Amino acid sequence: MEMILASAIGVLTAAGVYLLLRLRTFPVILGLAFLSYAVNVFIFASGRLAIDQSPILSRYGEASYTDPLPQALVLTAIVISFGMTAVLVMIGLAAYFEAESDRVDIDQDGDSAEGGK
Repeated sequence: MEMILASAIGVLTAAGVYLLLRLRTFPVILGLAFLSYAVNVFIFASGRLAIDQSPILSRYGEASYTDPLPQALVLTAIVISFGMTAVLVMIGLAAYFEAESDRVDIDQDGDSAEGGK
């Protein structure tokens, strides 16, 4: 289980970094979202993987429980990343309508840094 989770974190991080290096706005936003998901899974996994245990102390029985702090942190991070993704999409749309292109490396004249390509 830990190997699958570590592989998922690695794949999400690699995909996020790859998409961040693109020259278009939408892949950059997706890359940031993938990195956000990778960090969320990492924080969630830091609370130790436990199956069929309550997230708080049980009144009866053993004192085995999962740590609720990473779960609360991930829930908060999901809400914040959703809001920031919405803001980035709106900024990207505004930049697209302003420059009529979604390339990230546009200079003042409207040409790209590659010599007008």
